Amino acid sequence: MIRDLALGARMAVAGGRGGVVRAAMTAVGVALGVALLLVAASIPAIIPARHVRAEARDFVYIGAPHLNASANTMLVAQANTAYRGTQIRGLLMRPEGARAPVPPGVRALPGPGEMVVSPALGHLLSTKDGALLRPRLPYRITGTIGAPGLSGPGDYAYYAGSDRLVQGTQVTRIDHFGDASTQPGLDPILLLLTTIVFVVLLLPVGVFTAAAVRFGGERRDRRLAAVRLVGADAATARRIAAGEALASAVLGTALGALFFLAARQLVPRVTLWDISVFATDLRPAPVLAALVAVAVPVAAVTVTLLALRRVVIEPLGVARQSAGARRHVWWRLLLPVLGAVLLAVGRGRTSVVAAGAMLVLTGVVALLPWLVEAAVRRLGRAAGGTVSWQLAVRRLQLDSAASARVVAGVAVAAAGTIGLQMLFSGVQGGYVRSTGQDPGRAQVLVDFTGSGTPRAVDVSARFRQTGGVVSATAVTGYYREDGAALVVADCDALRLLADIGQCADGDAYAISGSTDGPQWTVPGRTRTVTARPDPAGSVHSGLLATPAAVRTLPLTDPRVEAFLRLDAAPDTIERVRNTAAAVDPRASVMEMHAVAEDTKFGAIRRGLYIGLVATLLLIGASLLVSTVEQLNERRRLLAVLVAFGTRRSTLARSVLWQTAVPVVLGLGLAAVVGTGLGAALLKLVDAPVHVNWADIAGICGTGGGVVVLVTALSLPVLWRLMRPEGLRTE
Repeated sequence: MIRDLALGARMAVAGGRGGVVRAAMTAVGVALGVALLLVAASIPAIIPARHVRAEARDFVYIGAPHLNASANTMLVAQANTAYRGTQIRGLLMRPEGARAPVPPGVRALPGPGEMVVSPALGHLLSTKDGALLRPRLPYRITGTIGAPGLSGPGDYAYYAGSDRLVQGTQVTRIDHFGDASTQPGLDPILLLLTTIVFVVLLLPVGVFTAAAVRFGGERRDRRLAAVRLVGADAATARRIAAGEALASAVLGTALGALFFLAARQLVPRVTLWDISVFATDLRPAPVLAALVAVAVPVAAVTVTLLALRRVVIEPLGVARQSAGARRHVWWRLLLPVLGAVLLAVGRGRTSVVAAGAMLVLTGVVALLPWLVEAAVRRLGRAAGGTVSWQLAVRRLQLDSAASARVVAGVAVAAAGTIGLQMLFSGVQGGYVRSTGQDPGRAQVLVDFTGSGTPRAVDVSARFRQTGGVVSATAVTGYYREDGAALVVADCDALRLLADIGQCADGDAYAISGSTDGPQWTVPGRTRTVTARPDPAGSVHSGLLATPAAVRTLPLTDPRVEAFLRLDAAPDTIERVRNTAAAVDPRASVMEMHAVAEDTKFGAIRRGLYIGLVATLLLIGASLLVSTVEQLNERRRLLAVLVAFGTRRSTLARSVLWQTAVPVVLGLGLAAVVGTGLGAALLKLVDAPVHVNWADIAGICGTGGGVVVLVTALSLPVLWRLMRPEGLRTE
């Protein structure tokens, strides 16, 4: 047996250049799948590594213990900002002694007017794209934040020194960095979403890896017929085929490891949806890596032996049963049916639900060859059609399995994505909430809090002078520890907070139903009015007063809020942030939106998009390799057809038809199975079943577009194979 396997391994690269090319194509196809599987096996290490680094640079901000100033303390204030959709983490620091804590990744604390920046932020500030950001960070760069202080290489962060910080509102005294607060886990619905995301993303990888070991199947069968001719029996031929598949799979696994190591070096340069990863974070879990190393060769041998069941290899040739014996459908239907049963009984059991979803999606792989075969059999009975159509149908009748294998991964990915999209849409109501904000009245809220807060009238004037600001309305709030609240603003601003009717400077108003207002004493008559939500959705209580009404009151610790209306220019918000930072670097600039998405739900959605991008790249690369391999198998036939006068354009259209028919059938099957999977998942979380046909059409269109694009990219190879040189033989 070992000798037969070794002979098969030698045959994998035998036969001159053609044998080497076949082995290389198989290895590359397997390697692409292995590389992505190793990336998936690294996810258990990526998430904790990012979390640990994020904890190390954080500090207790709310509920921090009281500390007295000493040689090992520091005053800090958050100065986060954003630039063209990218979040920038900022911290102002004022050390109070020689032993003040140093953030991780920083060698020396910046002095007043200095800052240390992350590599990504430093690069942005040095380019033309960062010109509008530089006025907001008017500090001299004295250093770079190292990897221990960043959650990822694409982080935008800075630490700036300040000599103006005074302990109080929004300024905290700390004696160390590092916040080991426990993060709450995922709720059952988010855990279900995460599980199904992994199933949907990894199953197509497995399908393509299994299909890759079938490259060069026709030539392999002819070589095995030659082996039979010199005396080998059928069992020996199967063992030789297993050895050939095993050798290619082992080579592909090793090559996949090299691809993975190469990809590790490129990963830090890629940032998707604000997520980036250091190369050292991509460490496959040893158990999962070992499982990949063993499972891929075993799967290669299993797939090869199963494929040989429909092939009769005799000493004088090879006979395929696909044209005569019809495929049975009953066992293929068992897979999705069993999967549906597991989904129905899997409530609360994640592993059972994952197994059920995997069986349902595997049913697409099992059903697609039968569906393609049944369809092309009926197409063959229909008379007429162009020459290219007839050539395509005849080719599909002779070997429909190969075409089904090409689109199986696309169909599985499309079915899984449809099911996931339905689940996301069905549960997002619990994770996407209304904020109560009214972007129609104001698009931005700027909050100035703490000692040294500017006057509202000055804030309004500064923002009105900012390009792109249509209107600026500022209010000043005073809040006492006993709960008393007083808001001071001009009449126009007060109308944003309550229905005050007629108003003149010197008037004051008590909010109807408030219990904290009477603790403030204002001169003159106070009218009772009804509050209304401000543009940020807050409903004020207590007293509202114009400036003249409180001129004699000893008011301290003001909080100024400015409501801004902006024009539609894309960089207006950046100019607003620059103005706010010039007034106070600690100012909070918040864009207002009618709805807000849960952070964890959004992270899972972004993870799905990142995974889909990687899977689509794998699908495209694998499809291209598979298509080129099939064309190489038929190069002599193509050359003969051209020699007998067949137009090259006719053959090109024939190849497109051969791709289009399985793609349409596969995506149609994906739509049915994906819709069923989505409905079952929605039942698990007690959500109403709703089918968005526009989403399904978009997903299927994307899958079909990938296949059509790959087919178009393979046409130059087709033109080359149709040259007269293809008639040569040895």
